Amino acid sequence: MDGRRGERARLALAVWAVLVSQVLVYPGVSDLVVALGGGGDVNAGMWFLVAEFAAFVLFAGVWGAASDALGRRRPLVVLGALGGAGGYLLLAAAPSLGLSFAAVLLIRALGGAMTIGAFSLSMTALADLAGGNGRNMGAAGIAIGLGAALGSVVGGRLADIDPLYPLYGAAALLVVAAALVASAPDRTPDGVRLQVGPALSRLSEKPALAVPYAFGFIDRMTAGFFALVGVYYFRETFGLDAFGAGLALAAFFFPFALLQYPAGVLSDRVGRFVPVVVGSLCFGFAIVGVGLAPTLELAVAGMVVVGVFGALVSPATMALVADVAAPEERGAALGGFNIFGSLGFLAGFVVGGVATSTAGYLAAFLAVGLSEVAIAVVASRAVRRLSSTPTGGASLSADD
Repeated sequence: MDGRRGERARLALAVWAVLVSQVLVYPGVSDLVVALGGGGDVNAGMWFLVAEFAAFVLFAGVWGAASDALGRRRPLVVLGALGGAGGYLLLAAAPSLGLSFAAVLLIRALGGAMTIGAFSLSMTALADLAGGNGRNMGAAGIAIGLGAALGSVVGGRLADIDPLYPLYGAAALLVVAAALVASAPDRTPDGVRLQVGPALSRLSEKPALAVPYAFGFIDRMTAGFFALVGVYYFRETFGLDAFGAGLALAAFFFPFALLQYPAGVLSDRVGRFVPVVVGSLCFGFAIVGVGLAPTLELAVAGMVVVGVFGALVSPATMALVADVAAPEERGAALGGFNIFGSLGFLAGFVVGGVATSTAGYLAAFLAVGLSEVAIAVVASRAVRRLSSTPTGGASLSADD
């Protein structure tokens, strides 16, 4: 038992290290893209983040297929982590090498293609462990939430010293992740991998999954929006440095991480409708409130409120997936949910970046916040129907 707990802790720390490495660059992204030869506007930051996350979406399934074929996950986690570390170091060297910003984006994409292997397969390795899926995924959830919160604060402090320092920090953390996993035993079972095509096929077989998948897409779009636009907004509107912007992001990430478990328990007691629908309505209006805040203090307080309502919605939406799917389908169904969530995160960069550059910050906050409100209104009847079904096998017509 102690050995298995030690494996769980080691893998959770690896997930944490990879997540922190990713978030380190967010608070100082506006300065970083300038140092790497990009423009000083939100569009340059958008493409810098999109390059990595597009690679995440494209290559997560490739790493999963490779681990299935090899029958092992640990060597691939190590390879992905070390490859990602090399990508960050090459980015840090780009100014001295005289590389163009187009070359920087290519390096960013290649590094992302490697890093997603370390992240995705570390989480999969956690799921391979015995001891309960809830416990294993709970460890992953805590690692992700606290990693995002810490990364935003530390990354801002590093960026204020030098815009390139978060890249060195990210590389070091990925080396740590590789070391944590390198000596761990491999417990890869025979499994089923899920990619975008099969996920869409599963939607056609069980259209009720479209409801939580749609909420997951919009919720993750919000997270991607704050990772990009939130940084520029706090820095330009309130004159914050990178550390201050990181603290503003942490005001969202900390409650979002810490309240997920109690919010999930609450959804078991009161049902999914109130956390998903009412929570999404409040979530969306809170996002708009941040964009309307006249002072920094109110904007940061609004970020806390956004984190609270985000924590209310997220676990209930994932639980709705498990409610809809039959027991033997839940793993694949949750895999599909994560795919749509990843696409949502990518959409958050693009929607936020385009809306901000064309119509300004308030328009961007309205677009994202009202998307949350819209999905809650449009899908409320469907969520109520699904919430009344206690087990998998729920049916939903295409009209809903």
